[in-house]
Amino acid sequence: MKNYIKLSIVALSMAGLTACDMDAPTQSTLDLQTIYSNEGLAEQAVMSIATSFGETNSYRGRYTPYYGLNTDCEVINKPDLSKTPDGGKNDLCAYNTTPTNSQMNSENNAYAMFYQGIERANLAIQGLRQYGNTASNAAMAQLLGEALTLRAVLYLDLVKAWGDVPARFEPVNSQTIYLPRTDRDSIYLQLLNDLEEAETLVAWPNESNVTKTTERVSKAFVKALRARIALYAGGYSYRQDKTVRLSNILNRTEMYNIARQECVDIINSGYNKLGEFKDNFTALCKEDVTAGRESIYEIPFAEGRGRVLYTFGVLHQHADQYTQQNKGGVNGPTPFLFYDYDVDDVRRDVTCVPYRWSNADYAVQELASLDRWCFGKLRYEWMNRIVTSTNDDGINFQYMRLGDVYLMAAEAINELDGPANAAQYLRPILERALPADKVSALMAQYTASKEAFFNGIVEQRKLELAGEMLRKADLVRWNLIDQKMAEAKTKLNDLRNREGDYADLPTKLYTKLNGENLIIYGLNHGDTDDYGKTLTDYEATTWISETKIQDNYIDGLYINTPSTHAIWPIWQTFVDGSNGRLSNDWLGF
Repeated sequence: MKNYIKLSIVALSMAGLTACDMDAPTQSTLDLQTIYSNEGLAEQAVMSIATSFGETNSYRGRYTPYYGLNTDCEVINKPDLSKTPDGGKNDLCAYNTTPTNSQMNSENNAYAMFYQGIERANLAIQGLRQYGNTASNAAMAQLLGEALTLRAVLYLDLVKAWGDVPARFEPVNSQTIYLPRTDRDSIYLQLLNDLEEAETLVAWPNESNVTKTTERVSKAFVKALRARIALYAGGYSYRQDKTVRLSNILNRTEMYNIARQECVDIINSGYNKLGEFKDNFTALCKEDVTAGRESIYEIPFAEGRGRVLYTFGVLHQHADQYTQQNKGGVNGPTPFLFYDYDVDDVRRDVTCVPYRWSNADYAVQELASLDRWCFGKLRYEWMNRIVTSTNDDGINFQYMRLGDVYLMAAEAINELDGPANAAQYLRPILERALPADKVSALMAQYTASKEAFFNGIVEQRKLELAGEMLRKADLVRWNLIDQKMAEAKTKLNDLRNREGDYADLPTKLYTKLNGENLIIYGLNHGDTDDYGKTLTDYEATTWISETKIQDNYIDGLYINTPSTHAIWPIWQTFVDGSNGRLSNDWLGF
């Protein structure tokens, strides 16, 4: 149903809101009772919430490409200290963001579009409660649950990026045009309560016609989202008192209990299945939105909207046989991520791609560079159609999948009950990635203690979810972001010098083409230049050296302390228009 993100008549009738939290909406041209007592009109109104996801500078072009970078597994391609400060893209990723950032400081950026979606959700929630007869009408109840859930998505991502933000859970009126920042803990509590209600309103995947697709909200997604919010709420963050700390209000054990219960419910329900790791991503690229497999919820984009492959796909340098769009490779894995995987880990070659497609009408794979890897989970060559837009590809952004649910369950249960009880939820993730003997060895290592199991979760979430823009928020909530980012710089230095864990790697890669596919020798630990030289029909290319990863790359990974600069300031245009209610003082602006 790839037409989800389109402005409907109802959406247009509500578009008097300019999307920021300072402007009151004009009167809707359609009476609320008329809209929300009619299933068709009410559905259009709820679907209009997701329209805000696809606006030019919302998830499509600003939030998804930039929030989540840089981490110990994901970088803008490529960091460069000589380009920072640039007031734009590099600053957003290098923990150096100012309120006047050129990519964001406008009235139609992600911050504004999120509030536009929230206002649409508020109107829908109010209208459905008043006129939807949700107690006896399952279709209307589903829509109310969807509206509550989509609002929670928007608020969660607002809090992740901007910390304490204005809380608006009712439609704007003249008395609530200007609101200050609200402590994020009260927002988290509201979202947890909203989703607890939404669980009672929506159907499991494939339990109704609506939930047959991953583009609509199901009970599995509501529960998974509630678990994710609980883990963030129970974790660390930088606060307005200028400390990195846990909540003074929310009980961490209670938050872990919520995450445990919700994730176990999803897994035990059996409505979603894991399947093979690669299959999840090929289905995403083939736009197969059938519910019940690993994918739980996808932000839906129409064919001419969304920049998912554009941003996260393997780089195509030319309008070739797979795409008329010469893009991909905007973001990529850190150069050492490939080497963090076991050689037998099936996730490695799906996630990390050392090649790009050549600059030709009929392209072939060619070796990229050590400092410009591509993510491989999303590929134009896996699609069933040719992308013809210059900027958009229409592939959905996978917001939640079952692999994440298993890892959240394992993390929460380890915290509450220890590794012996948590092991059964980590094991399936390892079993589909590694041979049985290596799974057994890792499980023995991880279950040695609660701390060892937590460290295993930290590692496996990186290897499982790299490129899905979850790592930054994970490192923040664990209070590990400073440590892991410092380790990343050390790893980069060791890699370029072939020291430490990288001492057994050859300096060169040896490649040849088999049709359009590149065969590569030299990427694995234990491969040698001595053997590579015997491959007489292969081309030798210097891969590892100081010139391949320069000081500017390493130093440009982060400029300021990540834990205190992971939060973006509210953009100056909104501060200036807030009637003095909004400030970035605690962030140093």
